[in-house]
Amino acid sequence: MLAYVTIGTNDLPRAAAYYDELLAVLGGTRMMEGEQYVAWTTTPDAAGLGVTKPFDGNAATVGNGVMVGLQAPDRDTADRLHAKALELGGSDEGAPGQRWEGFYAGYFRDLDGNKLNVCYFGA
Repeated sequence: MLAYVTIGTNDLPRAAAYYDELLAVLGGTRMMEGEQYVAWTTTPDAAGLGVTKPFDGNAATVGNGVMVGLQAPDRDTADRLHAKALELGGSDEGAPGQRWEGFYAGYFRDLDGNKLNVCYFGA
């Protein structure tokens, strides 16, 4: 259903370097980029994630209630991505663990304070 999601940044080179390393854990690579944005995907037909400097020229701010979920193929990958997010300077918002039956997730914030999670759906 989703084609892509963008989140804001005030430092595009820093955010791009963070997500280059972070999304590599999932096999993500850049699919497009311009002066104000960079976007990644795992395959040409999969949903993408982008970071952008706001096009209106104002500072990027964190959306209250906004969270992007990144899907992992298994629990180990979810654990590794969460650890990589923190290693790269992100902050912990909840260690990976079983949230309810069939849903395993860890939560973090990126360098700009955007909230994300990495999750695995399965037993």
